[in-house]
Amino acid sequence: MLLGAAMALCALAAIAPTDQKQPAETKAAVPQMPEAHFHHLHLNTTDDRAAIDFYTSKFDCEKARFAGSIDAVWAQKSWLLFTKVNKPPAWTLTTAIWHFGWGAEDMKATYDKQLAMGTKFFTPLTDISDIGNPGAQPGSFYYAYVESPDHALIELNTTSHHRFGHLHLFSADPISAGEWYMKYFGATRRSTRPVSREPRFYRDYQIGPNMSLLMDNVNIIIYPVEYSKKAYADHWKGKSALESTKDSAIDHVGFSFANLQEALDKMRKDGVTVTGEIRSIAGGRVKSAFIEGPDKIRIELIEGHASRE
Repeated sequence: MLLGAAMALCALAAIAPTDQKQPAETKAAVPQMPEAHFHHLHLNTTDDRAAIDFYTSKFDCEKARFAGSIDAVWAQKSWLLFTKVNKPPAWTLTTAIWHFGWGAEDMKATYDKQLAMGTKFFTPLTDISDIGNPGAQPGSFYYAYVESPDHALIELNTTSHHRFGHLHLFSADPISAGEWYMKYFGATRRSTRPVSREPRFYRDYQIGPNMSLLMDNVNIIIYPVEYSKKAYADHWKGKSALESTKDSAIDHVGFSFANLQEALDKMRKDGVTVTGEIRSIAGGRVKSAFIEGPDKIRIELIEGHASRE
């Protein structure tokens, strides 16, 4: 199935170009918002210890304790956090969060190593070298999707590093969604070319309009929901719109501010939906709140930027 092609597209739109010399980035003019940083991805799992072992044994990341007390995964500059749930979380690809991923300098060797480790793949090694350049040499860009024990999808794709590198989203309006992340979190576009809302297709799957953003060391790629509706048609039976990410295998994404109250007040005043007021977690060591972003994505706002303790 061409499921993987789409995700790899994300890598192409997001990660592959990131490792090449790019024109100067453009930023949305948002002087009203304080500086924000990418903080974490939060996953639901029936076995948090096994989930931590899974990620740290297969990808470039390490076991650590968030806020000095919560078992978690540290991935270079941000966290993977986990909530233990009593039943398997929903995982159909009908929410705004598609997958997240790591790079690989030699995808064929990385793929073979993962197979030898018993890794389960949702999408096998796939060559999409021509996705951004029809004249590209075959074999120059590969991707594959790993399936976690809780059915979260993790992409591995050709690039110049093997770190955590991207988050791939779906949206009913990728351009507006991208501009929203630029406005409230200071994400930057990876391209200086004018934004196009024209539909674009690759192997008969709609991959545009799309947005490719950078936030710290994470590439946030946003694809049109039409891709998902065709690639994962069986997931969409009886459904027409993206659903909330809450309670899914990938529950939400987290961004941080130095002053949470200031950021939340400004968002609320600007009409952003606040779904959870400020509260203390981790024994009072961390303050957080929740908002709803584009396409019903669940977003946690954290006070204090990510650091390994």
